[in-house]
Amino acid sequence: MAAQDGPERIDRGRFTFTFFAQDQQLATSLAQHAIATDSFPGLPRPAHRIVIAIAPDERRFRDWAGNAPEWGAAVAFPAQRRIVLQGRRAGSDAGDPLQVLRHEIAHLALHEYLGDLPPRWFDEGYASYAAGEWGRTNVLATNVALALRGMPTLAELEESFSGGATAAQSAYALAYRAVAELAALDPNRGLALFFQYWGAEQSFERAIRRAYGRTSLGFEKHWRSRTRQQYGALALFGNMTLGALLLLLVLAPLYVMRRRRDRERLARMREADAIAERAAAQSALEALLNGTPPDPTP
Repeated sequence: MAAQDGPERIDRGRFTFTFFAQDQQLATSLAQHAIATDSFPGLPRPAHRIVIAIAPDERRFRDWAGNAPEWGAAVAFPAQRRIVLQGRRAGSDAGDPLQVLRHEIAHLALHEYLGDLPPRWFDEGYASYAAGEWGRTNVLATNVALALRGMPTLAELEESFSGGATAAQSAYALAYRAVAELAALDPNRGLALFFQYWGAEQSFERAIRRAYGRTSLGFEKHWRSRTRQQYGALALFGNMTLGALLLLLVLAPLYVMRRRRDRERLARMREADAIAERAAAQSALEALLNGTPPDPTP
């Protein structure tokens, strides 16, 4: 069936994939992976049916994604239980489609259990954590603002998702770190008790107190300190290294020019000495030929 004849579909478990013929292989791989990995850290197994629409090109992805940011590779609509992601024509910046899909399904799984309780930073951080997006923290190692200005608060982190592509990438990485640090507070149960208390209490503050014996402010200080210690120094070191390289690029030509001038001056001095020696030898020879003793060397 040609792509323009309309979309096809695959039903696997609670997932329905709609796609055009060109993305059939991708849809099949995504469906198999979604079924095989349909559980999420700390959450009960999701039950809601989900529709995943694979856009055949950039134009239709933008049409279907609505107000998604330009740098977004996929978007989840929890209220509609729908996900839109790019097909095989997506660029390399769209990421691994298996990981991208799991990230978006994690949004829906979290929403299924907690509704609209999680703020944006936790929602994005949990989706990254559930999808195993460890590579996100690489951006923190080169984040000079983190080294110089320090860590944001959770409230500031919440606002940074709307600050453009660069700010958003740092926000995703910091949100991932926050959720990972929260889960690490209970090595045995991770986020499970916290989610139970959050759903029952309808309060992040009371849930974190009951699950981890900390206040939200105490956890925020812990997350900021740990992240600054681990990545702030790396960012500063990276900035110093970059500065050293830039300084080397500026000074290297000056050093080469100085060495060249020194070599040229030394060559001129040697040439002048040779000329003087030849003149002295010629003068001594002429004196001998004329029977006049040469001037004594001083």
